Amino acid sequence: MSTDAAWFHPHGSLARDGWSIVVDDSLPGWRHTGLRVAELGHRGDAGLELPAGEIERQLVPLGGGGVHVEVVDADGTAHAFDLDGRGSVFDGPTDTLYLPVGASAVVTGPGRLAVAEAPATTRHPLRLIGRDEAPVELRGRGQASRQVHDLGTPAVMAADRLIVCEVITPAGNWSSYPPHKHDEEVPGVESQLEEIYYFEAAVTRGDASRPAPHGTAEPFALFSASSSSVTEIAIDERVTTGDVALLPGGYHGPAAAAPGYDLYYLNVMAGPGERVWRITDEPAHAWVRDTWDDEIVDPRLPYPASAPASHPTAATATAPNEGTPQ
Repeated sequence: MSTDAAWFHPHGSLARDGWSIVVDDSLPGWRHTGLRVAELGHRGDAGLELPAGEIERQLVPLGGGGVHVEVVDADGTAHAFDLDGRGSVFDGPTDTLYLPVGASAVVTGPGRLAVAEAPATTRHPLRLIGRDEAPVELRGRGQASRQVHDLGTPAVMAADRLIVCEVITPAGNWSSYPPHKHDEEVPGVESQLEEIYYFEAAVTRGDASRPAPHGTAEPFALFSASSSSVTEIAIDERVTTGDVALLPGGYHGPAAAAPGYDLYYLNVMAGPGERVWRITDEPAHAWVRDTWDDEIVDPRLPYPASAPASHPTAATATAPNEGTPQ
């Protein structure tokens, strides 16, 4: 289970049962997290059904507009929610919906939807999380600048196991850097969390005065992961929209956006221990953080520049074991 093929899945290779992506415990060695992605418009009026079970979920509209969700909570109470979506993943945060253990739902709409999942036993309240409730954080400095949307982190959402965030990396920048790991429980130092990366890439918006990109453009980025003392893994891949990387452990990063192309990824994390994100940097590269003190956050961020002012925005160099993932 240490080869690229075990943990890296190109677009289309995880399609099943009407979903374009299914990550669950049917994959060898995978236990704590799940992800499903669907094109809702392809399902007609029938909608997307999410059955009740010992699982918690967060619904994340990716693009193509908002979605309507009919929910039956664990106690039989019916609810209806309209999630204000976005044109694309590069258009700022989105409304999301947390579905607790025992809740079922039917989702309709024209857009593309991600469903982050984690097996769970403790029930937390059903909750709509508005786009203005998702903090926008600017992480790193210089060419390691990136933007994090805290969609379902412990500071934002009560949950049993699930942690969800998304990251935008401007063209030419690196994120998930320095490489770091979270594959063993070390109280106060590191937490044990599986992690899913779902990628999208697009031609950078750049300067409006530039000519339109060539019609044959194929947006891409690079992603890497390497072994730790706990986990054997090797990923060195060119990633494009719809690709998925699974991280049972090991040092992961960087995610490097190629010049000319912006990179997005959705992170889904959960594990057997405390619901907290604590990391250990790869020792050979941890020193890079110290160089950021003399640099500024990439002026292209926040992205897009027209992000609503109501979004709380913070800039930080992201010290180990602090703050928000990636």
